[in-house]
Order: sequence, then structure tokens, then C-alpha cells
Amino acid sequence: MSAVAHWLAHLSGPVVYIVVAGLVFAEDAFFFGFVLPGETAVIVGGVLARQGVVDLVWLAVAVVLAAIAGDGVGYELGRRLGPPVLHSRPLRRHAHGADRTRDLIRRRGPAAVFIGRFVALFRSLVPAMAGASGMPYRRFFLYNALGGLVWGVGNAVLGYAAGAAYERAEGLVGKTMALVAAVLVVVALVVWRVRRHRRSRED
Repeated sequence: MSAVAHWLAHLSGPVVYIVVAGLVFAEDAFFFGFVLPGETAVIVGGVLARQGVVDLVWLAVAVVLAAIAGDGVGYELGRRLGPPVLHSRPLRRHAHGADRTRDLIRRRGPAAVFIGRFVALFRSLVPAMAGASGMPYRRFFLYNALGGLVWGVGNAVLGYAAGAAYERAEGLVGKTMALVAAVLVVVALVVWRVRRHRRSRED
């Protein structure tokens, strides 16, 4: 996460929106969730919003739209390609996760689209699985939009709150260090005065 934060922190505001939205879209649309930290990017984006680099509202809007659009592309890939997409190289490496995703869709139906949004592995697999299983797009879109809205806004706000907590902690650490330094100075003065008093008595 620190590497992502360092990278995004050195980008300009408009580029941050594009990069964060792009990571979220790719994570959902093309099974890149296995290698691209979409959720982490959103949280870091929230931290940058707290620092004034980007606007929190526009960040949340960009993330929600990217999440919904990414899932939509994943659904279409699954619907059009069907079984071949389920046996593609990215999914073969995560066969156990694919089986769990298939089981989740079978048990929860469209609600799995909403639930899967909040689990890293499922987030990349559920849209394609839903499309391949023949889930009606209207039902998919409803739960996809709800999940994208809650997930996108929630993570952006979480990052913003984390940034605020960091600033408070940073301020607290600064005050604590100042207090410790003051105490050390006082102790040093007391020790110096005691030693000086002893030497004067010995003389």
C-alpha cells in the first residue's frame, strides 16, 4: 500500500482521478484484481482528498462509475465468451476461487453481485461468472450499481477518515515529542544544579 500511496502522491489532481478510476475499472473488467490494487488505490485517493490533492466528492463519483462500468464489461465478457472465459489463464491460476465464486452465485443469486463487490477475489470473478451463468442483465445491473455505490463511496470516505486520523496522530506525536523534550531539559537542569551544589559544598 505504501508504494501505491507514494506513486499517487506525486501525481497531479486530474491524473489521480484517472489512475484510480482506471485501476478500479481494470480490476473489475479484466480479472486484473489479482495484480492491480483497485481498492487500495481508492483508499489512498481518499487520503489524498484529505490533503487537498483531489476533491472527495469527485473522487467518489469517478470510483463508483468506474466500478459499475468495469463490472458491466466483465459481465459482457462472461456472457459472450461463456465457458472459455471461465477456463482462461487468469482463472486457471485461481481455480479454487472460481469454484467458490460459482458456488456463491448459485446460492445467493443476484445478491452475490452485491456481496462479491466487498471481497477482493470475488470482485474480479463475479461479473464474468454472472454473465456466463445467464443472469438477466437488469438484475445484475441493479445489484452491481448498489454494490459499486456503497463500495466506492465507503472506501473513499474510509481513506479520507484515515488521512484525518493520521494528521491528528501526527499532531499528537509532535506535541508529545515537544513535551518529552521539555521534560528532558528540566531534568538536565535539575541534575546540573544538584551536581553544582554538591561541588560547591565539597569545595
